[in-house]
Amino acid sequence: MMRRVRVLLLTALLLVTGSVMSSAPASAVIGGSKSTYGPWAVRMLVDGKPACTGTAVTHQWIISASHCFFEQAQPIADKRISFRVGSLDVRKGTTVHPVPGGRVGSAHADMMLIKVPPMTVRTARLATARAVPGQAVRQYGWGATCAGDENTCQSPVLKQSELRVVRPDDPRCVGYTAPGGSDFCMEKVSGIPAGGDSGGPVMSIGPRGTETLLGVFDGSDREKIAEAGEISQQLAWIHSVTRR
Repeated sequence: MMRRVRVLLLTALLLVTGSVMSSAPASAVIGGSKSTYGPWAVRMLVDGKPACTGTAVTHQWIISASHCFFEQAQPIADKRISFRVGSLDVRKGTTVHPVPGGRVGSAHADMMLIKVPPMTVRTARLATARAVPGQAVRQYGWGATCAGDENTCQSPVLKQSELRVVRPDDPRCVGYTAPGGSDFCMEKVSGIPAGGDSGGPVMSIGPRGTETLLGVFDGSDREKIAEAGEISQQLAWIHSVTRR
């Protein structure tokens, strides 16, 4: 059985060693390419250090992966968290902080909604249909560009990986997805997401402004296979939270 390698950058980042180690071999470099578009992409920081990625789904709500908000199974305090929004370069843009007590986790997927003060950014359109096997998708993030100590190679600029959706019962997806589960499985076409990309958007591919948010990236083997929580399955929960 393929061993699951969750992208738990945040948890590893805060261990005593302070390093983020990948179990993939040295040849498993993320690759991909520099993004030229992604106004809804958000960089998450903890104590000012790179942690995860997220997506602005309304002007006051960001969606990311739930596991990004825990350290050794304990919630990370809101005051330690910040987000950089409005720029593809994490060194630019605007900093916003979570509204205290304004984050809500899904009971059925590795997803977290975080309320912030109003942001002046383009928000992502949410997919209403499920990802289809064979569909080309694009994943965005500021995560690791190398194998090994991923904390040393977090990208300062937004990058993207090209992936293709595969069937959840594909043998390569064992340990990542299962039929009827909350995640969908993807295979590498060009680049593979890694530590620091957790929580980032997996988008349909179309003309700028027409893409839809299909998934929230939450794990990969650093080589060929990745997974993401499926937005269409969580729409009712997302709407119930963001319309409060």
